[in-house]
Amino acid sequence: MEFVKNFPFFSIMLCMFCAIICSVLNRHAAKHFTRIVLLIVMVLSGVLLINTYNSGESFVYYMGHFPAPWGNEIRGGCLEAVFALFVSTVAFLSVVAGGKAIEFDIEDKKENLFFILVCLMTSSLLAMCYTNDLFTGYVFIEINTISGCGLIMVRQLGKTTVTAVRYMVISLLGSGLFLIGVTLLYTLTGHLLMSNIQESVSELLQSGDYRMQLTIVIGLMTVGLAIKSGLFPFHLWIPDAYGQSNVVSSSLLSGTVSKGYIFLLIKIYMRTIGMEAIEKSGVLYVCFYLGIIAMVLGSVLALHERSFRRMIAFSSIAQIGYIFMGIGLGTKAAIAAAIFHIFAHGLTKSLLFISSSEFTEGSHSKSIDDLKGLGYKYRYSALCYSIGAFSIVGFPLLAGFISKLLLGGAALGHGPLQWIALLALAVSTILNAVYFLRTVVYLYIPTEHIDRDNEETVKVTNTNANGKTDKLLLLPGMHCPSYVIGISVLVLLNFLLGLCSGPVTDIINKGLEVFR
Repeated sequence: MEFVKNFPFFSIMLCMFCAIICSVLNRHAAKHFTRIVLLIVMVLSGVLLINTYNSGESFVYYMGHFPAPWGNEIRGGCLEAVFALFVSTVAFLSVVAGGKAIEFDIEDKKENLFFILVCLMTSSLLAMCYTNDLFTGYVFIEINTISGCGLIMVRQLGKTTVTAVRYMVISLLGSGLFLIGVTLLYTLTGHLLMSNIQESVSELLQSGDYRMQLTIVIGLMTVGLAIKSGLFPFHLWIPDAYGQSNVVSSSLLSGTVSKGYIFLLIKIYMRTIGMEAIEKSGVLYVCFYLGIIAMVLGSVLALHERSFRRMIAFSSIAQIGYIFMGIGLGTKAAIAAAIFHIFAHGLTKSLLFISSSEFTEGSHSKSIDDLKGLGYKYRYSALCYSIGAFSIVGFPLLAGFISKLLLGGAALGHGPLQWIALLALAVSTILNAVYFLRTVVYLYIPTEHIDRDNEETVKVTNTNANGKTDKLLLLPGMHCPSYVIGISVLVLLNFLLGLCSGPVTDIINKGLEVFR
């Protein structure tokens, strides 16, 4: 067990060094090296999960073996380990399945830059997951922001550049608010380590000092991370960021990046400030009602969207609302349900983006009307996309069904809030069914189309308004073994979460017991 305690540090540093090494590798070597490193991180996270679950305890790892305040701390438990396993799995499968999309969307000389950004993003997410120091969390928030911005604009189109700038400006606003909150909290407590902060906050609550200042701190940090995760009304950057970037970038941004900020927020609530102070501040009601609005509004916006990729992006707004609704309920069962929904939505949204990349033929503004009949040509991709759509809607046997069931169950016993939550779940689910099943129906509408089953994969160019060229993909070249394996594993994981949800919820609940 002593050696296993090094695994969080190894995972973070492996991804950091992978980014450095990829800078001197060619595109093929960078791709394979990134895949290997992400696979190793998956294994390390899995071993750590097994050890921490069996021991039932968490541990603190001292960076350089120096205790605070001279050293930095990493904290590991089964909840951190399962989140790290989730992040590394989605990153690995996205890179594996989206290899052809990366090749055709990104200039050859910039492909190694893409993998640098993937490694930096994964490293920052792992650091936010494991860190026991609030300021270290802020540092890696900024690293994540920079890598996310790069993942959007790496296609180098006029639209993606504008989108990346908008993403950067809004993200920096959220980071700034979070930093102000950290600074004020340090002023009140004199600590940056999460466990020490919680002790100081507990003393402040008992003495009754600085109640208003503490509420302001909680509000600033909550709003900052809500902006970065895309909660309503801070959601306007999501449709363009997810809808215009490369499909692998969209998979990573929607599947893991926004979830990393939410996981950090849960750490701040439960481990840094403490749920007693959070409940007294009233911020949970804000999270709950904003989550409810996002659940319905995001679904309505997705229903009226005619661009296929943007529709998937709008649905993420609703799914973020589900998570914040669970957090807003404030109970252990509700937070566990919210964490389960993080896993379910992350895996499902990655499946939706990656599997749809084949029949949208590389066009990131493809109309839903253009999907008609493509399910007969791109059978396997359409099947996997349909499974992902069914999961988002909440069909039984799939991950989305279990997460909605857990959220609904967690809402019971909350008085008037339970009826608001259950009604929002019902309305959002109906809207989910309308706009997602509409795309599934369109895929299987019989229509005449050109048979290109035997056509070779080629690259063609489309000149944009700035005179630059965008490489489009003529398929079935996307249908390579790595693509099939990647989306098949995502489908399998979706079914596993739906059919074997008991062990996963047990891990989450056990992790929450030692998370405080």
